[in-house]
Amino acid sequence: MKSIFSKFVWFDGKYVPIEKANVPITTHAIHYGTSIFEGIRAYWNSKNLHIFRLDEHLTRFRNSGKYYSISLNFSDKEIKNAIVNLCKKNKMKKSCYIRPFYFVGQYGINLHVTEKAPTQVAVFMFPFGDLFNKKGITAGVSSWRKFSVSSIPPQAKMGGNYLNSILATQESKRNGYDEAILLDKFGNLSEAPGENIFLIINNEIITPPTSSSALKGITRDSVFKLAEDRDYKVREREITRSEL
Repeated sequence: MKSIFSKFVWFDGKYVPIEKANVPITTHAIHYGTSIFEGIRAYWNSKNLHIFRLDEHLTRFRNSGKYYSISLNFSDKEIKNAIVNLCKKNKMKKSCYIRPFYFVGQYGINLHVTEKAPTQVAVFMFPFGDLFNKKGITAGVSSWRKFSVSSIPPQAKMGGNYLNSILATQESKRNGYDEAILLDKFGNLSEAPGENIFLIINNEIITPPTSSSALKGITRDSVFKLAEDRDYKVREREITRSEL
């Protein structure tokens, strides 16, 4: 089966073929989910590849690790150059998804992760078009609740955090839906497994606040800016299930 992934990846400062980017089975992140990631879209316009809000993604990339005392041992400039040059090395001339991530490496069976824990960094990419059908999708409210800030930091793009999203997605697919909708611990709307949610109510654009465990997403912020540029009202507030 042909791989969907690009031929080359960036791994700990070097460009290598993807099959050469390997880690030991004792890697801490494999056992405990101690990985930090970003999902970055890049769009091809027949002439150039435009990476969507790369600087903002890199800021969140570093900040996510701080929640868990996981260190990123490369500068933002180094990661940015790695991503841009990896696009060139792979001769990417299609819209694509870029996944930079860093993770705790050889650290034993140890739950006391500190800034001194060894980490590794990698970037890979693959062609990627529309996530969903543009004509619309079906979505169902999941019985799984989005974790609260009192349990896990919702603003961290952390590998282990997304087990919650996996459970909700599995349930929605079993029930015949394209996507899940997660409620917060109080039963108010939070978000989808990998997306923020917006509703239009009485000609006003509404989205859940981050206090409902919604990610303060970069695409979410872009929707705010685009809507305001067009004189639409945008408001964050708690949204009850009955308003869906």
